[in-house]
Order: sequence, then structure tokens, then C-alpha cells
Amino acid sequence: MHVPLLDLKAQYRTIKDRVLEVTQQVFESQYFILGPQVEALEKKIAGYCQTGHAVGVSSGTDALVLSLMAAGIGPGDRVISTPYTFFATTGAIARVGATPVFVDIDPDTYNLSADKLNAAVAAMSEDDLKSVKAIVPVHLYGQCADMDPILDVAAIHGWVVIEDAAQAIGAEYKGRRAGSMGDYGCFSFFPSKNLGAFGDGGIVTAGDPQVNERLKILRVHGAKPKYIHKVVGGNFRLDALQAAIVAVKLDYLDGWTTARQNNAARYRKMFASAGLTDRVHPPVEKENRHIYNQFVIRVDTGRDDLRADLGEQGIGTEVYYPVPMHLQECFAGLGCQAGDYPVSEQAANQTLALPIYPELTESQQAYVVEKIDAFFNR
Repeated sequence: MHVPLLDLKAQYRTIKDRVLEVTQQVFESQYFILGPQVEALEKKIAGYCQTGHAVGVSSGTDALVLSLMAAGIGPGDRVISTPYTFFATTGAIARVGATPVFVDIDPDTYNLSADKLNAAVAAMSEDDLKSVKAIVPVHLYGQCADMDPILDVAAIHGWVVIEDAAQAIGAEYKGRRAGSMGDYGCFSFFPSKNLGAFGDGGIVTAGDPQVNERLKILRVHGAKPKYIHKVVGGNFRLDALQAAIVAVKLDYLDGWTTARQNNAARYRKMFASAGLTDRVHPPVEKENRHIYNQFVIRVDTGRDDLRADLGEQGIGTEVYYPVPMHLQECFAGLGCQAGDYPVSEQAANQTLALPIYPELTESQQAYVVEKIDAFFNR
């Protein structure tokens, strides 16, 4: 049996007619960048994410860069975030000239640890603490970080809060949607995301209308009106074609999320029935809405051998992420060493993402669990 990590062709078959209809409308309009399709998506996303405003941008990475720029973050500033994330989080901080400051993760959720954040703040010198201007918590794998204590610390010190919600559209924390709790919420429409475009794209949510206006100006090279530039921005514009497609897919998102949640629950039952719970540790789901952008298991030993074996059996898997940010060569200048953030390093060595996409069948899941069981009991 073949079980891919993700099957976008299966998803496309369910929405093909509507997608072709809206893309044809874009072709007929010949309006390809920003415009009515982007404005319609912005309103739709703002409503879905429970925020006042949203600004469509060219990618999830650019959503982060644009938010940092809009917040005035630059050289000499320090920005707190997690070392266990996709490169874009830390890369965006570096691209605006700021210095990343890492705080280790919670071992259950893989999100930035509020306890470790408080400890890190307590250990900072007065000068270092003054140089911190923002914090970027990441809602990894579809589950929100523990935001209340993070927001409390940020409020005490006057930090800007930029939620990296690239993997978490529709996720909730105590009834609040991802992207609605901080000053900025950054989302990705990369094709493999729960809400993916047919290319690249992203969006930034914001509650403050003045922040929203600044984002819109910076998105078009800092121009307002056209050709008049009081600030330097960038080309962060969203294509109309991608906006039209994402707007269609948003209508299906909650149904897809339910299917992912059902698949996650079925995995847990199957692992328990197979007697694998001492070998395979499924995601820890807090009392919030987890949307399962990924279903990431942890195995104490043999992760790489397990992955290789599953690959030979036709099962797609992925390691998110094999090298934490503090150990990436391009950030060697930060002076971090192996052992500095042990929980992140352990996660990098032990975690493995299994197929969880909405169209995954029960028989495919049973096959995945069967082959994992065979690996550990050979």
C-alpha cells in the first residue's frame, strides 16, 4: 500500500469545479495582483480568525518580515522566539537586522515554554532586557502556544507580540483564534498547509486599524499614494489568483479540520490497541482546538531507522525539524552550542510526522500502525 505524507490531488478532486470557476474569473478580469479578489479574501480571513483586519501578502515568510518591519524592529533590537521552528521564523528576525534570542520549548506541545520564558527574562541583564522589543511565539503543528503568560510578560515589558501562526489557522487557545491574540498574526498559504494556495501566499492579521494601514503601505514598497514614498517597504503583494483559490478552500477548512482531528483520534486508538504506547508517543493535545497541521509522534530511540523502514513500505513521513535554529551554521555568530536548548534538541532527534491529511482512509492508517508495530516487534 502507498500512503503519502500528503495527498493534494485527492483534495483537489473535491473542489475542482469551484476552483476552475474562480480562476477563470481571474483570467477574464486580467487583474492579477491585489485587487478585489485579495480584498475579499482579507475580509473573509479577518472574520474567520476573529480579527479586525487582514493584509494579504506574498508568503508566510514575508508575513513575518512585514510584521517585524511594521513594528519598527531593526538593528540593535532583540527578538525572543523558539529554536524549534521552521527557518522562516528566525530568518525573518535576522533579515530585518535584529538579533534572535531563543527560549526552549515545552516538551509536550513543542511550543515556546512560558516557564522557560520567565526564567530567561529573570536571568537577563537590565541592558539586554531593554533591547528586547518583540516576541514571536510559534503555534507549531497546529496547536497554539500557551499565550496568556506570554502576553502577560510582553505587556509588562512593552514587547510587540507577533504570532507565527503559519501552521495554525483556525486553532484556538481558550476560545481565541490563532492570530487574534498578539499585535500581529502571520499565516502561510504554502500548498502543504491546512489552507494552502496553488503557489505561495500568506496573510497578516491585526486588530489595530493603524497597524493594518501601515502593513498595507509597507506591502507596496512603502508607497501612499502611488509613487510617493515616506518609508521604505517591500514587494509583499498577494496574487489575485492565489487569493481566489484560498477563498474557495476556506469554505471547506472546518470540515477538513474535523477530518484531521478524527484521524488523530483514530491513530491514538490504533496505537493503544497495538500496545505501542510505550514506544510511540502521540501528540499531547491541550484543552484547546488543535487543527493538526501535522501529526507528530515521538519515539525514544531509533527514529531515523523507523523512518527509513516506513519509507521502504511506501509510507511518507517527515522530520520537522532535524536541526534546531541555534545549531544552524548561519546563526553560529549567536554563540550558541549543543546542549543550550536540550528540549528542542531532543525533539529534533526523536520526532516524526505521520500522514494526517483529511482524505486519509482508515485502512491506510491501519497500514501505517501495522508497519510501525512490525518495526518495533521484529
